[in-house]
Amino acid sequence: MSQLDIREYASSGSISLTVAERDAMKSAVSDLTITPVRGKLERYSVTPASTVGALEVGDLSVRIEPKIGIPQLLSLACYAIGRVRFQKDDFDFREEAALPDAVALALSAAARRAFAGGLLHGYLSREDPLTTVRGRVRFDEQIRRRYGSPLPLEVRYDEFTADILPNRLVAAAVRQLGRLRLRSAAARRRLSRVRTQLDSVSFRDYPRNAVPCVAFDRLNEHYREVVALARLVLRHGAYETERGEVRASGFLMDMNRVFQDFLAAALRERLELPASAFGERSIESLDESGRVSLRPDLVWTEGGRTVFVGDAKYKNAGSEAPNADIYQLLAYSTAVDLPGGLLIYAKGEAEELDYTVRHTGKHLRVVALDLSGSLDEVLHRVEEIAEAVRAMRHGAMARHAA
Repeated sequence: MSQLDIREYASSGSISLTVAERDAMKSAVSDLTITPVRGKLERYSVTPASTVGALEVGDLSVRIEPKIGIPQLLSLACYAIGRVRFQKDDFDFREEAALPDAVALALSAAARRAFAGGLLHGYLSREDPLTTVRGRVRFDEQIRRRYGSPLPLEVRYDEFTADILPNRLVAAAVRQLGRLRLRSAAARRRLSRVRTQLDSVSFRDYPRNAVPCVAFDRLNEHYREVVALARLVLRHGAYETERGEVRASGFLMDMNRVFQDFLAAALRERLELPASAFGERSIESLDESGRVSLRPDLVWTEGGRTVFVGDAKYKNAGSEAPNADIYQLLAYSTAVDLPGGLLIYAKGEAEELDYTVRHTGKHLRVVALDLSGSLDEVLHRVEEIAEAVRAMRHGAMARHAA
């Protein structure tokens, strides 16, 4: 198997691809740019955008490395999903590991810590036909299904079992990762060990956009890390596709989504707001007829009124924010009649700037968040952005009051 290792937003240079491999790669990673090399047959230059991870296309193994590093990526993503405060040193893998292998190793290590005292058990309500009375007899079902026959009995009972949601999430994540061709022998071995520990847990399929949350308390708090990693796997997901005779599989993460989710979770915590008050949501349409819909990444609502609007941008923007991003933010602030809005980039993607829009007086601010360093350091920098959000909310409230 041949290997191709490239970096987010960096060109691969000239590589050999068959037409089937090219089409399968493009189908699997929509923001991948594949450009023919002039004068050479079946030679291409491959440039990824914000999608990172690993992809297997036929006999070609492609690894797309994130600019911020995999430990930092997992720290930010797990904080966004479950407020888990992983630090770089918590991950038991080398920096150069491919993303699926790194996730498999991290999940295995977290499972080892969580399962140290045995699998978590809980009460699960079941409804089964039994030959003896257990729990409560479901008389309505007994009559409807058994037509007066005394056995078996339709009963409902509570069973103390390991087949509960936290273990099911981990089992589903292990199964998804196990489908991949992991490069690391240690990752395959440790993942197999976790799978064996969960042999009494049933497998469930969870849609990426509907992975259930787990409510934590003192009894299951030790599962927080492994559940966060499991939900990360299930939300971003291992997948398999086929295009003609070429099979593609992989584990890919969109850095735009990771950055947005992290920023929303971190700001929400610092502003002490619930998810219902702060996050991504639709706002009033730009036009009076309601045909131009708007959905900013960061919206703060209070008493049914929007008091702040902002957008998170991880993309490669250069030294200044693109005009399109400024136009977009202006549309948001205009639609909800706010004095302005906030555009937040990852550090290095755009400089911090302020714009005052002619004839409207709207103030559009561009700031950058440095994602380097420890998670605590990044969260400390988020506090500065939270202060800017508070100031904009204060300005909006003053305008509404006037």
